Order: sequence, then structure tokens, then C-alpha cells
Amino acid sequence: MSTVNVDELSDAQIRQLMQNAQSSGLSDAQLIQTAQTRGMSSAQIQRLQARVADIRSKEGSAGFNGSSPDTAQARGRNYGADTIKNAPQGNREDLFASIQPRIFGATLFRNTKVNSFEPNLKLPTPVNYILGPGDILNIEVYGNSIANWKLAVSPEGNISIPGVGPVNVTGKTIEATTALIRRTLIANRYAIGRGTELKVTLGDIRSIKVLVQGQVMRPGTYTLSSLSTVFFALYAAGGPNDIGSFRDIEVIRDNRIIRHLDLYDFLVKGSQKDNIGLKDQDLIRVPSYRLRAELKGEVKIPAIFEVLPGETLQTLLDFSGGFTDEAYTARIKINQVSDQQRRITEVLEADFKSYIPLRGDRFVVERILDRFENRVVINGAVFRPGQFELQKGLTVSQLIKNAGGLKEDAFTGRASIIRLNPDNTTQQISFNLFDAINKAGADIALQREDIITISSLFDLRDKYRVAIQGEVRNPGDFAYADSMKVADLIVLAGGFSEGASAKRIEVSRRVFDSDPRAINSKVAQIFTVDVNSRLQEDGMGFTLKPFDIVSIYALPGYETQKVVYVEGEVLYPGPFTIQKKNEKISDILKRAGGLTSSADVDGSSLKRDNEAILGVSKSKADANAERNARLRQFQRTYSTKDIDSVKTNTDTAQLRNNYIGINLRKILKDPGVGDDIILENGDVLRIPKQQQIVKVNGEVLYPSAIVYSKGKSFRGYVLNSGGYSARALKRGGYIVYANGSVKATRKFLFFNVHPSVKPGAEIYVPKKLPSPATTVQTILGFTTGLASLGAIILGIVSLNK
Repeated sequence: MSTVNVDELSDAQIRQLMQNAQSSGLSDAQLIQTAQTRGMSSAQIQRLQARVADIRSKEGSAGFNGSSPDTAQARGRNYGADTIKNAPQGNREDLFASIQPRIFGATLFRNTKVNSFEPNLKLPTPVNYILGPGDILNIEVYGNSIANWKLAVSPEGNISIPGVGPVNVTGKTIEATTALIRRTLIANRYAIGRGTELKVTLGDIRSIKVLVQGQVMRPGTYTLSSLSTVFFALYAAGGPNDIGSFRDIEVIRDNRIIRHLDLYDFLVKGSQKDNIGLKDQDLIRVPSYRLRAELKGEVKIPAIFEVLPGETLQTLLDFSGGFTDEAYTARIKINQVSDQQRRITEVLEADFKSYIPLRGDRFVVERILDRFENRVVINGAVFRPGQFELQKGLTVSQLIKNAGGLKEDAFTGRASIIRLNPDNTTQQISFNLFDAINKAGADIALQREDIITISSLFDLRDKYRVAIQGEVRNPGDFAYADSMKVADLIVLAGGFSEGASAKRIEVSRRVFDSDPRAINSKVAQIFTVDVNSRLQEDGMGFTLKPFDIVSIYALPGYETQKVVYVEGEVLYPGPFTIQKKNEKISDILKRAGGLTSSADVDGSSLKRDNEAILGVSKSKADANAERNARLRQFQRTYSTKDIDSVKTNTDTAQLRNNYIGINLRKILKDPGVGDDIILENGDVLRIPKQQQIVKVNGEVLYPSAIVYSKGKSFRGYVLNSGGYSARALKRGGYIVYANGSVKATRKFLFFNVHPSVKPGAEIYVPKKLPSPATTVQTILGFTTGLASLGAIILGIVSLNK
């Protein structure tokens, strides 16, 4: 980690490092501490902290890898400094794998998912396979003579053919062994070739022992298949370690080097010319590398490369796959070792093939600058805005032609150029666009990185809109167009709705000459327009202007059907359409056939929605908005504790409806007057069956439903429910009757007078409001006030004396 330069790491590498730390259960602080223990310098530690914090701020996360600070602190206790220090070395190396320079070719042996170079034992027997002790030969004689032998090669190198005797085959290939066996059988009166054929194949393959030593991950003696090659033995040993050579691996047989293996031939060219088969007691030795150089930056494979004598910087570039598309290839910086310190030098592109890398060289290929040498930009009201080439002598008018010309809505009175100063600050140059295009002397020569902005007429004013409201199918705002008529706007809004009047359409227009000093000054101009109901051209010459509002009204006398519902104990329950504006409860009951014999007259109720109570006609959206506003007003009026004291057992939905208490008995006795109110759309008239239950809720010990008993008092029903609870507000008790009316307890002298109870009623006992706590400050305030009052009284008495 002492060689890592944090400034040269990409954001992707830093993110990968943070993800590795998160996977290991480490916080950002513990990640920094681990890097310090691995040898990262203090300056680089500070840069790493800054890079991690910058990424956290960009991604909107903080604390433990995006977790809350509490989580980070808790995990920090689980993963302290001792835990980091005692963590397995392999895990800590993996943590920083994304930012450490990798050795070229090391992944060939570290990656367990790649091919292990294990030989394929199911292939046909190679004709050049050398036999040795332990091999099994399958010998088949077929034709006129038939024989089938499975013979093992003895430690002395012989096979014993039945009826023939021993034959020495050690050190011979399968092809030579087949010829030898053929001659031996012919000599022993086997007529091979005269109707009799011979076939020799390899049965079980013997094992060999190979010694792998030197700078490998796991040196030792390995038992391998006799078909194994050098690559398989190296893979079994884990490949060269961090200081092992990839370029000069030795294969030693019978105490002499028979092959030098360069793994770069396979890594770069895919060549396996030196991947020879192994024999028993072969030795593979991996020496330490002689010279390495690091190549990083804008190359396709940044890594540490091993350099052989005679190889140049161009050779390393070839090993790395060449430059990336963003590489600056004119020169490469080198961080060199110079005696007791380092120095920086550069290699020009012409010297890539002649520069010989030195010990410890670090080559850095930088990225090209993120700037343009010949760019100008034009934005706004041209047909092809964007970036263009700065040609020699390019002017504003020529650039506009290159951009396809001005749009019809271009504002030619004024345009601007944002230009870079020599010190990289910017200045704005404003000019008359019309003159620049039409007068040669007013044209402006452009410079590198100039940005020309041409405004549109529409950018310099509000968007022109017109609105239509009232009796059309799709009211709302629409884009204004020149010469737009009222009928055109009605068509855009989907035409008239049912019942709309084509007469007396109002158009309101903005006023620009109102007298602000006059009390009765106009705030809008109102025009009354009549149109053809078929929206034809006749008589529809009124032309709209921007921001006009058109209002369409309903036909006089037009009414939509209004429905009320009658439920319960009537002869014909169901929906009824209102016939007259003044239709009342008694009228609907007559149409419903009257009450049944089991109807509870006193318990009848009328439910009406809020918008009907307000007596105005609203759209569905307006009605919902009004209902929600009234609910919010209710919630603002009463705090939470107040609502607990006044609410019944109805749910929130019932807060949006109102029950109107009616006296149906009186209505039936004297129809048309008094409580016989006029019905509205959506009213629900409910006639229940005769009630026999009284409900008791609220602050009682056992809320319940009790059978009605004539003459039983309010208190008697409360006692039947267990009595009052300790938090009961007795004077606040009230009754909700079956018809929706409510009566509360009233006070007479020192006594609570409760309302009478009727069948179907609901008794509710609210909860006491919490009394304010008596604090020391309150007591001091009382005593101070009393003392002051006493002093005043004494002063007055003294003055009188």
C-alpha cells in the first residue's frame, strides 16, 4: 500500500474499495485505519479520507456506508482495531485488491472459475505417449485368432504376454510398442495380418510425481496424471507468487534444463509451444523476477509487467493491449528510481521503441484534456443548435447558416455571446442580431469556446392561454391562437354539455388602463356573446385575446333529476325522484305508501351530505374539496384531547355526513309545516323498526347495550353498565337519539339534570380533560400575586388613615 497514489485512482476503484469494506463489516473509519496498518502514507491517508467523504456526499449517504450514525457506532464496536489487526491476511489483501496494481498474468492462476488446465483423460491414446511402470495396456487380437489381454507394465518396464513371455516396453511410445508386440506375436506363430488383426490401446493411466519449487504460492511435490503438462502443474501449485517470474520458468529433467517457459506467450499470443508434457520426477522451478515495470493510466490493461532484456516501452504497451480511446499518446510520464529518491521524466512518442525500462519504473499514461481547440456553441432559436467547428474567419452570420438558419420566432433585436477571457473568466457580449445578419460591418468574428444564445419571442413573454369554464364537457386552460373565436374554444373544450345555454356567454378580459385611484375602477372587461348552438359560423365573429376567460351557463329552468332514498319501514322503500322544488318529507312518505305497523316513528332520521346543507351546487371535485376542508376545520377547532371528549363511536367517514334531527310524529300530524322540511338531492330518510335497545358508551366500566325499560333514568342505564369510571365527566354526558338529534346534560343549581332516555338512543359519557399540573413556578406565581395584592390593600388602608 505504500506505492498507492490515491489521486491516480478512479471513482469506480474507490467505490469498489468501499463496497469491499462494507462486505467485510467495516466502517469508513476502520477502512482508513486498515489502510494505515498496511503501510499507506499519512498524506495518502488524508487523500483517501477526502475521496471517500466526497463520494458519500455525492451519493447522499453518511455514517456506516450509508447507514445511520447509530448503526455505524454499533458496528464499530463489533469491528474494533483489534479485530482489524487480527483479521486473516488474505481477507485484508482482498479488501484493497481494487486499488493495488495487479501483476500481469496473476489472475490466470488466482481465478478458480477459469480452466484449471487439467488434461482430458477421455481422449484417444496419443501415439507419442511414452509408456512407463504403472501403465495398463489393452491388447486385442481378433479375426481368425481371438485374444484379449489387459497387461500392466511392471516396475522393470515389462509386460507378460500369455504363452509368449515378457516384452520390455518402458520408454517406448504406443506406436512403437504396437509394432514390437506385432513382431513378437508373429514370431510365436500368430498369423497377424492373415485374417487376424492386432490393436493395442492404453488402459489406466499411471500417475507421476512432479516437484514444483521456487517462487510459487504452494511449492511441493504433486502427484499428477502422466498426461499432465507444465501449465497444469503450475496451476496445482497456485502459480507464481508476488515475486515469482512469469517469463523464465524452468523445466528440469534428469538434472538438466530442457525447456524455458514464458507465460506471456500464452497470455498475449495464446501460444502453448512450451507447454510440454511432464514425466515422472520432473522439476519445475520458478525463479524470482529480474525486472518489473508498472504501466497504469489510459491503457487497456494497466498492470505490473515483467521485462526481459532487450524489451522496450513499446513492448509493454503491446502487452497492455495498447492505449484507450481517451489516452494522451504524445508523451508518457515515468516515475523512476534515482539512488535514494525518485524522479519524474518523460518519454516522447518517437522514443517508445527505443526506451529500455529500468528497475522500478512506473509509467503513467494520462488522459487527453477535456476541452476543445476549435469549438463554438450556438443555442436557442435556430434549427440545428449545438456544437460546431470553429473554421477560419467564422462569424456569427456564418455560424447561423451552419446551424440551419434562424427560426421564425427568433428575436432579432438582441443576442449575446459568452466568451472566455485569457484568464478563463467569462464576459458577455451583446449585439443586434438583425444588424449582424444584414450588415457586413456589424458581423462579429468568433473565437474558441464562444457560446451564442438567440432568444425566441416566446421566451420573452408569458405563454398565451385562454380559459373556459362552466357548462362544457372539458373545462380548463387552452393554448391561445391568433383569430381564435369563442366557438373555436368551445370545440376545443369538447362542446356544450347537456343543458348548456348558447346564449348570454360571458367573456372576461384583462384590463390594462384601470385607474388605481378610483374606488370603482374596473378590474376586468365583460363581454356578452351569443353563439349558434350548432357552433356554425353565423353570428360568431367575436375574437378572443390572450388570457380571456369564457363562461358558459346552463339554460334557465334546466334541472337534473334529484333522488332521495327512503329506507326501512315503509311500504315501498327505495329511491324516489324529486318532482317539485318544494317537495317535503310528508310528500315522499305518501309516495312510499306510508309507514308499516312496526315503524318506530320517534326513531326516524334524515341524513344529508354537507354540500346539500350548504345549499349550493358543486362539481364532484368541488364537493370533495369542500368536504375535506370542513373536516380539516373540525380537526383544527378541536385538539386531540377535545375530540376524545366529544366524539361518539362513529368513524371518520361519519364526520363528513350530518344527521338532521326530525320529529316525524309531528310531521305526520301536521304535514307541510314546522319540521316537515324540503328534501335535497341525496337525502336518506330512514324509518327504523321499533327500538328495544339503549347503548351506553364512553367512560363507563362496561360499555354495553341494554334492553329499554320505560321510566328508567339516565343514571340507571349507566349503573347497568357498571357505573362511571374514574375519568368520567358526569356533567358532560349526553344522548344521541335514534333520529339523530342530541341532548346534553344541563346544570340546575348543584345538580346534573340528565335528558330522558328513549328506545334506540345512545348514551355517551365523555372523559375528563386533563387538569394542568401544579408546578413550583405556578405556586410561586400565585403567592407572588397574593403578596402584591396584600401590599396594595395595606397601602390603601394606610392612606385612608
